[in-house]
Amino acid sequence: MLKSWRRRCRRNSGATPPELTIPNHFLCPISLHLMKDPVTLSTGTTYDRHSIETWIESGNKTCPVTNQILRDLEPIPNHAIRKIIQEWCVENRSRGVDRIPTPRIPITSAEVSEMLSRISDASDESRCREFVAKIKQSAKESDRNKRCFVANGSTKILSAAFAAFSNSDESGDVLAEILSAMITLTPVLDEETSRNLSSEHSLRKLLWFMRLGSLSTRRNAVLTLRSILSFEIAVNIEGVVEALIRLVKEPICSTTTKASLLSIYYLLKSIEYSNAIAVTLMEMGMVEKLLEMAVDSDKSVTEKALGVLDGMCGHGEVRERARENALMIPLLVKKVLRVSEMATEFSVSILLKIVREEESVVEALQAGAFQKLLLVLQIGSDEGTKEKVTELLKVLNGYRSRIECVESSDFKHLKRPF
Repeated sequence: MLKSWRRRCRRNSGATPPELTIPNHFLCPISLHLMKDPVTLSTGTTYDRHSIETWIESGNKTCPVTNQILRDLEPIPNHAIRKIIQEWCVENRSRGVDRIPTPRIPITSAEVSEMLSRISDASDESRCREFVAKIKQSAKESDRNKRCFVANGSTKILSAAFAAFSNSDESGDVLAEILSAMITLTPVLDEETSRNLSSEHSLRKLLWFMRLGSLSTRRNAVLTLRSILSFEIAVNIEGVVEALIRLVKEPICSTTTKASLLSIYYLLKSIEYSNAIAVTLMEMGMVEKLLEMAVDSDKSVTEKALGVLDGMCGHGEVRERARENALMIPLLVKKVLRVSEMATEFSVSILLKIVREEESVVEALQAGAFQKLLLVLQIGSDEGTKEKVTELLKVLNGYRSRIECVESSDFKHLKRPF
């Protein structure tokens, strides 16, 4: 096992001049390369921090060299050997050796706990903002620091602070800083953190940020809302749908667009409000916008646009609008087997909902839907999609003899996934 770890570490390590011999005690026992941040385990063996932390994070609880069980998984910086290595690098600068920089000492669980307790106890907004800024700055220094903060429940403490300060009308700055810190730590929040942010006051603050915040704050707010909705937490705040539509129509970045589409998709799954939401989306031109996005967007955006369109077409008034759009059926047929399995699933589902009357059936046949759907069955898909394809084929088959179907030559270059 240790040999495989050494090979993996060597791929990311720079080679030293062949004529230069590095002292053995400067080499990491795992990577066999010069240690840049030497740390010592409870067994007394010294490793490069990146190598040993990767080893431990992969679930290993033993020292790679001695095979002893580690009493403490927190490595201790070996400043003495690091200084000796730095001096050796300086002495050999003329031979092409660069001096290794003095590494930043990673944050410890004890330090994280101390910072979080200060945030929990802070009743003053300026003090809370100061501590939150320190968390964000420390998290940006390394991925290890981020993991340490998340492992110690930082997002739960930060979300509780957001909920506490959201009752104040003058707390915009500290709330924006808290949002930024949470998304810096992890863009996908856990359920407890999301529920902390689901109070009416907190949701109204998120909505305010989505409407009037800076570009980065709008992004952080919609990412937070996406996490809340993903756990089927009710969000009954007037103006949320309109704010999400604006973020789709006036894009800030790809991440914001995807989060907005996914939030709308989750809202449409709400049984109680889905019809009203679908009608609002339709009245604000989202049928046309979603089709436009599905034409030339990347895979992820296309999947989400089709997913929202599928949710909208579950309602009669929207289906009528969809049928009237000349781009709808040809685009859906084209997206089958052209983007991803998920895009195919959504495209088939929408077609089944809107291809019912003779005019729409004929249009689907002329676009080559019958041949495409047969290919879906041949290539394979999940059971739910197969059932929808079979039902749709039955609808189309009744009209095949009445029109001249298109040739299937368009599909000769289609590659099967096996």
